[in-house]
Amino acid sequence: MAKGYEEFEAKMKKTSELLSTSFASVRAGRANAAVLDQIQVEYYGTPTPIQGIATISTPDPRSLLIQPWDSSTLKAIEKAILASDLGINPQNDGRSIRLVFPQLTEERRKELARQVKKYAEDAKVAIRNIRRDAMDKFKAQKKASEITEDDYKIAEKDMQKLTDDWIKEIDKIAEKKEKELFEI
Repeated sequence: MAKGYEEFEAKMKKTSELLSTSFASVRAGRANAAVLDQIQVEYYGTPTPIQGIATISTPDPRSLLIQPWDSSTLKAIEKAILASDLGINPQNDGRSIRLVFPQLTEERRKELARQVKKYAEDAKVAIRNIRRDAMDKFKAQKKASEITEDDYKIAEKDMQKLTDDWIKEIDKIAEKKEKELFEI
């Protein structure tokens, strides 16, 4: 059997996990601290995630409360949130920052659904690239007589099945996120 098969399956799993992480940052109408995961704050000259310099809580379903451990970072956090593509204006009271998530409009839901589809398509492309890399590796093994022609055909069939399974999984994750976006 071809060597290195597990390595490619692990890469596909990682791609799926990264997609789930990307989807967590797409807000679906209710407050979720994961929307702040990708936002970096300039903290003493170093880009730092908000979670690294503040406590984030959800006082109610439509808002997040950010309480920095060092109040001097309030302005930097506010600036980073404004510069992000969240589309939310932070409310700074001098001690904490409150983010109030408005009800999503139909237009915004459609825009977010397009973003979800783009993330899913990028993940599918990554899965297919992993399959291509695997097939290149198996071809090289066949050429070097490390595996037989039959082993190569089996590896090719197995990689295609694995690819199809992971693409179905990505479609399932994307469909779930889209449904979440259109829940009212």
